[in-house]
Amino acid sequence: MKQFEQVLELDKILHQAEQFASNDATRQMLLACQPMYDLSEIRKEIQKTDDALQLALQFGTPPFSDFHDICNMVTRVSSGARLSLKDLLDVADLLRQVQNLYQWYGHCSETATSLDDLFCLIIPDDELLHLLERSIISEEEIADSASPALSEIRKKLLRSRSHLRETLNQMIKNKTMQKYLQENTVTLRDGRFVLPVKAEYRSNVSGLIHDTSASGQTIFIEPLQIVEANNDIRLLESRELEEIDRIMQKLCNAVGAKANSLKRLHQTCAELNFYFAKANYALSLNAVKPVISDDGIIDLKKARHPLLDPEKAVPVDISLGEQHRVLMITGPNTGGKTVALKTVGLLTAMTMCGLLIPVAENSRISIFQHILADIGDSQSIEQNLSTFSAHTLNVIEILSTADDKSLILMDELGSGTDPVEGAALAIAIIDYLKQLGAELMVTTHYQELKLYAADTPDVINASCEFNTETLQPTYRLILGSPGKSNAFAISGHLGMPEVILQHAKSLVSEENQRFEHVIEQFEQARKELEKEKTLAENFRRDAENLKSEWEQKNHLLHQQEKETLDRAAAQASLIVEHTKAQSNALLDELDQLRKEKEKADFSSRVSSLKSSSTQQLREMYKTANPVIGSMNENGEYVLPRPLKKGDTVLIADLQQEAVIVSEPNEHADSVFVQMGIMKMKIQLSRLRLLDTSRKTQPKQKKKRTNQVSAKVERKGTMELDIRGYSCDEGVHEVEQFLSHAMLAHIGTVTIIHGKGTGLLRNAVQQKLKSMKCVKDYRNGVYGEGENGVTIVTLK
Repeated sequence: MKQFEQVLELDKILHQAEQFASNDATRQMLLACQPMYDLSEIRKEIQKTDDALQLALQFGTPPFSDFHDICNMVTRVSSGARLSLKDLLDVADLLRQVQNLYQWYGHCSETATSLDDLFCLIIPDDELLHLLERSIISEEEIADSASPALSEIRKKLLRSRSHLRETLNQMIKNKTMQKYLQENTVTLRDGRFVLPVKAEYRSNVSGLIHDTSASGQTIFIEPLQIVEANNDIRLLESRELEEIDRIMQKLCNAVGAKANSLKRLHQTCAELNFYFAKANYALSLNAVKPVISDDGIIDLKKARHPLLDPEKAVPVDISLGEQHRVLMITGPNTGGKTVALKTVGLLTAMTMCGLLIPVAENSRISIFQHILADIGDSQSIEQNLSTFSAHTLNVIEILSTADDKSLILMDELGSGTDPVEGAALAIAIIDYLKQLGAELMVTTHYQELKLYAADTPDVINASCEFNTETLQPTYRLILGSPGKSNAFAISGHLGMPEVILQHAKSLVSEENQRFEHVIEQFEQARKELEKEKTLAENFRRDAENLKSEWEQKNHLLHQQEKETLDRAAAQASLIVEHTKAQSNALLDELDQLRKEKEKADFSSRVSSLKSSSTQQLREMYKTANPVIGSMNENGEYVLPRPLKKGDTVLIADLQQEAVIVSEPNEHADSVFVQMGIMKMKIQLSRLRLLDTSRKTQPKQKKKRTNQVSAKVERKGTMELDIRGYSCDEGVHEVEQFLSHAMLAHIGTVTIIHGKGTGLLRNAVQQKLKSMKCVKDYRNGVYGEGENGVTIVTLK
């Protein structure tokens, strides 16, 4: 298997993925990836990688650092060994990594993934981390805060050294002493402060001699005045070293006690980095999770070879194992045949390693127990093998290994020898492998293999498309179509003399010429079918758009119908209220007449009132029933006149108003009407002519009364216009208006008060707060009147 992994260049893929790891342990895990063969295990690994990708896309990649492998060192320290400060700093780095991962996961813990079990093992050890951070400054220095004793010793050392330097500085400044000194400086010998005295004056300076210069001209003397101070400093330094040793032992013991948990944390962090490194590599390839099975079926959509430049690689669709078990790929050289073989083999191996692959969504791939490949020139000078012999040895090895769980990829099968014998041998090999139940992809130039694929069940031709106009390959893989080698066309494009090409064409057998002609016709038919398919797809898309548009219009029509019914209900309520008010006025006048029946002008006033009442009733009838026309003896509606363009009519069965947009047809039984955005043809028997004179008559100014002036507009919403009213008058009108609206079961009303100074609006809204029938109110928005109106929602 290892040999075929190298042929497919799986090692290069793993080296690319390794670049996304943050630490050496994870890099080793990626480079050591091997194809797995258990379907459930592969699915689990793929799911973890995909979950890591989704988490990275949603929350960003976790903050991984370059933490070191601490497993060996913590094992040693648990057995009593001592660690260096660098080792302890590496442990602190790991604990900081654990802390960062824990905090990152806290932001996305609500999202359940297959990585939850790993993240649950990430438990910060804040106590140990704080101890290490508080105790260590660098790889060479312990912090003063490591212990109170160390801090106190270092303070005393600082004071003692400072006092000693002051004493020495005073001695150096002494004029008598200066003539004895080689230099006016203080130096150290054996950790003790000394003065550089000229050799000839060594008897003039009392003290202990510690060293002599190489030339013998300088004697380093510790004056007797500072011997005691130097002794104190050396004692403090000794105590400092003892305290540092005690602190180091304490730190090592603390790390050793947590050895097992630290090793688990290291392994978990490395493993999480492993999955997120694979996820980030997948992101760089624009890779996705395929549907994985072990049934031998491969259906790759827009597959790309991951080692090719993504800007130049042409995606290919490859299908194998469902309707055919052998894919015979033909076409010109450099057309992409070998790349297609390697793409399938490499993507299969990547999937078996738990990596996502660069394909389109819903692609399907199968795992195999063996991926066997014979690709490339296997000529070996060392073994004295020709290309054909080397290929044959590879094929023999494949035949000995192949079974029904094998994916076999063979490039130029049967080439390198006599074409007739090579083609016959290739067919025999394919038949043998088919009987074993293996899945095969084979590339070839042989006409015999193209004919074999066309005539044999379970075998399908495929071709790498070649543009005969530009004489360049397009790298598209066309299933079901054999390809031409285009050797003559390519040779001519490269400059081969025409006379040689014509002679070569004359040497091709008539049978081969007919076959190439059939392939040419087949290719032309395929291109025509592709054009027709594209056209049909465009028609389908247009039909879907039209369907969507029709559904939107239908929805809008139903919405308009509902709004119209709401408006009609509101209008009917207004008519009832208006009629009730007029009836009450008539009753009041009758009561008044009854009281005045004894007066002389009683008769004339009754007559006048009767005439006025008749007129009012007539107007009320017109208001309640705007339809013009009459009924015949059969009870059928009769139009008062022929309809004409522009008339407003009522569609009786729909109770919808519409406008005539065309003259009646020649049979005078139907007409086109416009209803909202819909234009339709309607039978005349369904139409009623409406009286529109009331809509065109100018409004007459009326005195303000206690009646509510309201109209139905804006989706069935009642409106009250109180512009110009005083605050008290406006509030009174609003109270009456809302009472009528409640009786009419209107849910939302509009009060138009204008902007002005805002006093009327404030008075109205203040009143609305105290009215029990008001559920809510708000200022109008753009298109409703903004601050000039108040929209009221009633209970």
